Amino acid sequence: MGHGPMAGAAMPVEKSLDFWPSARRLARRLAPERLRVLAVLTLALVSVTLTALGPRLLGHATNIIFAGVIGKNIPAGVSVSQAEAAARAAGNTNFADMLASIHVVPGVGIDFTALRQVLTLVMALYLAASTLSWLQGYLLNDVVQASVYRLRADVEDKLHRLPLGFFDRQPRGELLSRVTNDVDNISQTLQQSLSQLLTSLLSVIGVVTMMVLISPLLAAIALVSIPASMLVTALIAKRSQPQFIATWTHTGTLNAQIEEAYTGHDLVKVFGRRREIEAIFEATNAELYEASFAAQFISGIIMPTLMFIGNLNYVAIAVVGGLRVATGSLSLGDVQAFIQYSRQFTQPLTQIASMANLLQSGVASAERVFELLDADEQVPDTDRPVRAGVRRGRVALDRVSFRYLPDQPLIEDLSMLAEPGHTVAIVGPTGAGKTTLVNLIMRFYEIDSGRITLDGVDITAMPRAELRRQVGMVLQDTWLFGGTIRDNIAYGRPGATEAEILAAAEATYVDRFVRALPHGYDTVIDEEGSNISTGERQLITIARAFLADPSLLILDEATSSVDTRTELLVQRAMAALRTERTSFVIAHRLSTIRDADLILVMQSGRIVEQGTHAGLLAAEGAYFRLYSAQFAGAVVEEERPAPVADQHR
Repeated sequence: MGHGPMAGAAMPVEKSLDFWPSARRLARRLAPERLRVLAVLTLALVSVTLTALGPRLLGHATNIIFAGVIGKNIPAGVSVSQAEAAARAAGNTNFADMLASIHVVPGVGIDFTALRQVLTLVMALYLAASTLSWLQGYLLNDVVQASVYRLRADVEDKLHRLPLGFFDRQPRGELLSRVTNDVDNISQTLQQSLSQLLTSLLSVIGVVTMMVLISPLLAAIALVSIPASMLVTALIAKRSQPQFIATWTHTGTLNAQIEEAYTGHDLVKVFGRRREIEAIFEATNAELYEASFAAQFISGIIMPTLMFIGNLNYVAIAVVGGLRVATGSLSLGDVQAFIQYSRQFTQPLTQIASMANLLQSGVASAERVFELLDADEQVPDTDRPVRAGVRRGRVALDRVSFRYLPDQPLIEDLSMLAEPGHTVAIVGPTGAGKTTLVNLIMRFYEIDSGRITLDGVDITAMPRAELRRQVGMVLQDTWLFGGTIRDNIAYGRPGATEAEILAAAEATYVDRFVRALPHGYDTVIDEEGSNISTGERQLITIARAFLADPSLLILDEATSSVDTRTELLVQRAMAALRTERTSFVIAHRLSTIRDADLILVMQSGRIVEQGTHAGLLAAEGAYFRLYSAQFAGAVVEEERPAPVADQHR
């Protein structure tokens, strides 16, 4: 998977998400910030409490205004009980009940001093609540960003602990999507939802408490909407969650296809597969569109549905509250406050529902990231590491067996010895296990059985970092990063001096072409090295390995992609690099390994022949057949007579 323009085309299987376990695990990522989380909770609680007191105080202000209006219309000197008795005698029972339930001073209008004090207190409460809410948001932003920072760091560390086989099975674009898009989506979800969710939940609790204190009957009517809202939200969320999973899964697949089509752009053009690539892209893009549309549409139904339930609840409260005021059971200010509370009650429920799609999307991304974090890691280094005393580069394989898949044998019972300072060439047909063999020496994969030693020490007893510090690699595919030529060479040994970098460049013929560049060693190259030639890129990688000064050198088809003239320079550079080092050279061009101290001929994971170039040719075995196929075939082609049509030209 992931090694060609058509790789990653298969659509992923949709699977339902176990929402709550993943959500709880995501919440536990905030645990290291528990003190600041506690401060956020405290600030939110105080802020919501102050906000919840506001309508009750405003209701008291309404009662002051209402009592002043009624009291001014009652003649001075008449007591409230006399006015109440007169109203009952006149048959105005509701007005009499209302007089009994409010504090009225006959002949006196609105008490503006008391009204001003109440309104000033309300303003102070709302100002304090807003300030505390701002502080809560500031702290919560710090908590979220610190948690996402640690999550990114954990993902980065995890990538370094994963075995090479994991990356063989994962399309590169899909993996990058998890590391970038999904983590960014988690950050956005936490940032946008946590503060609002916390405030909404606390608001519901505070508002319900105040409603119960004002009127248990009206509170019971309002609370009927909670189970109805929860039922509607659960039913809709159950249908939308699989669509969010599909959305992010298709996003990863689409990224993988785009990345592979882009990196293999020339290959796609050469083979005329543009239309096929476009068709695959359109199919995946269509599935992504359908999943995204379904997820947003279904989850978008939640908010208007809850608004409808809230409006029905509001009508019921207004009608029953009006009747209670008419009978004198409640004051007008209490009903006004309760209606405000009913709005504040439905608003946080609606906000929570509106965040359902954001929460589901974030948790879906979290599950994909957690799946990466839970992947099986490479075998950890031993607790009691052993380090070789003298670095000589002696490599021994003793009855080594390895297979990528349990039912497909590759290397079986392989034994060999590479003496210090010798050059060991590995040849054989494609798929014989040549690159796998050096990967096992580097411990990129763990062997199934047998033993590999470096200078007499089992490589499994050595820390991987220690092992790989003794090994230098030059591969067929050059890898350079964005930076100067000097930085790319110095990558082989951080802390190298300028003189050491220049010496490595001169020894590997890099200095010859760098001097001709306008900026010399300060020339900046991009990740692809597109502003220098293929051979020059290869020479830089050889200089990097030379600077590392390894005791063991691995050259994997290092000259297969360069021209003949550049190959001579590369060969000379590698000859300088191999001096006094044990070298493993994987080569298809047999002319490049004639001087090897030992040639291993591999077929189907086994060494079928080993010896020097002259000895293997004399044996006329597998190596002889490979050599003849390369050189004798060319001679036959040259000696073949030209076609008749060509002879008459």
